[in-house]
Amino acid sequence: MVVTTAEAPDAGLRETAARLARELGVPYVPRRRYTLRQIERQHGSDGVLVAYSDQLKYISDNSPPLFFHPSMGLIRAKRLLSGGSDAMIAASGAGPGDVVLDCTAGLASDAIVFSCAAGEKGRVIAVEASPLLYVLIREGLTRADTGLPEADAACRRIEVRLGDHGEVLRGMPDRSVDIVYFDPMFDRAVASSSSMRPLRAHVRHDPLTEEAVRQAVRVARKSVVLKNNSGSAEFARLGFTPARHSASAVAYGVIRIDEGDIGRP
Repeated sequence: MVVTTAEAPDAGLRETAARLARELGVPYVPRRRYTLRQIERQHGSDGVLVAYSDQLKYISDNSPPLFFHPSMGLIRAKRLLSGGSDAMIAASGAGPGDVVLDCTAGLASDAIVFSCAAGEKGRVIAVEASPLLYVLIREGLTRADTGLPEADAACRRIEVRLGDHGEVLRGMPDRSVDIVYFDPMFDRAVASSSSMRPLRAHVRHDPLTEEAVRQAVRVARKSVVLKNNSGSAEFARLGFTPARHSASAVAYGVIRIDEGDIGRP
């Protein structure tokens, strides 16, 4: 990967691109008159991270552009903020003032919904193992302009961390957050979700481990939640009770926490 800018960048945009290149440990390539395809070929790169004035885009010849967008998260946030319900929030029991650890941030759609539910007095920590996705969502959340001030504020409240969720969990004290949330890449793709295709190439596909769930149960005060396909065998394998069935291809499994739960499953 290399980093460049949009055409005709100003000094600030060039500095942003150079800073991101240093952070990611990859070359910064001045745009000059080159096309993105020329830059990719000249540097033998498998993709180009492009800094625009309002967003970042990762562009590769092999897949659609990848960039931060609230997507369905914004639709769900609007519904929640207007007094509606959300299946993930209902399954987790998240509410105002809660602290949520999202262990698999992806493009942060679920973190945005959690941030809306937790409100100004709550806190959402979103952990992402991919340096590319981490940069995309960190920069995207700070620049979010959804047209809804409450949703923008929810985006800016999210604390994004780069790291492995297993290591993050092991380093946290007992009962230090209210909810721990996992959204590993589904064991089969959701066929109707076109937004999943570019994302799948840049996330870890390791299965969720029993040890990670055990640590999550130790760390959580209220619940541990797993998102997966409806009917997935992962719920039973990892000790989650499926939430109320719906017609959606997406389902949630829950472990409710009580004082006797340290050490499960």
